[in-house]
Amino acid sequence: MGIWLSDGWEDYEVLSAGGGEKLERWGGYVLLRPDPQAIWPMEPGALSRVKVHAHYHRSPAGGGHWEMLKDLPEQWRIRYGELTFVVRPTGFKHTGLFPEQAVNWDFMAQKISEAGRPVRVLNLFAYTGGATLACALAGAEVVHVDAAKGMVAWAKENLYASGLERKPVRFLVDDCMKFVLRERRRNRAYHGVVMDPPSYGRGPAKEMWKLEDRLFSLVEAIMPVMADDPLFFIINSYTTGLSPLVLENILRLTIGGRFAGRIEARQIGLPVRDRGLVLPCGSGGRWEAQ
Repeated sequence: MGIWLSDGWEDYEVLSAGGGEKLERWGGYVLLRPDPQAIWPMEPGALSRVKVHAHYHRSPAGGGHWEMLKDLPEQWRIRYGELTFVVRPTGFKHTGLFPEQAVNWDFMAQKISEAGRPVRVLNLFAYTGGATLACALAGAEVVHVDAAKGMVAWAKENLYASGLERKPVRFLVDDCMKFVLRERRRNRAYHGVVMDPPSYGRGPAKEMWKLEDRLFSLVEAIMPVMADDPLFFIINSYTTGLSPLVLENILRLTIGGRFAGRIEARQIGLPVRDRGLVLPCGSGGRWEAQ
């Protein structure tokens, strides 16, 4: 099936990976974070060749903490093309950005730019807005939905940092399924959908749910809000048990049954500077109009 490689970064790179960790440069700062996919040994001497600013240690009881090894600001900015993102190490090892998703940002931006017509995009589980910014910059109207108020606020920071505050972006703190069902009643339609659901979450009644149990029904629920002339539909997954083929099958049984187009699913990865390796970063499935 191949791999979609996010190799267009200048302000970010994976310097090395192995031993269950990845060594990353975020602009002028180097972080060492856990990565369960990097089960091979790290390149000998990799950690001695750079000065690590902070190292995230997992706790056997869950969670973890940052060990600060050099002065590190609370937040700083990095760029991807014309987009600017606020990076901020959090208590859950994350930094507010998944750099591997840039390969999807480029795909959506190209589809929107080439459409030659108004495009409305729905970004579900939208986190800090990487896809939102890319689509807005390309000329789309974007509806950005996430259940976490703090993440939506962070996405707004990124929008302003990128100078896109005048673009038609609507931010909503909401349950994604409930929002989609309301949009169906409103007869709202979207030309593009991108969704990045978590492996585990909470349903409308606060019940726990697993992505494997809910993904198909969620994608199926979105079908009535697709426009008659859609451009793309993207599903991202970091759930270990969901292979690219699973995402491809879901797309074939939903949007592929309604619209002619091309369906493809692959692993998503980041190049590792030493050894020429590729770090796997989940899976993605795409439907695109042709």
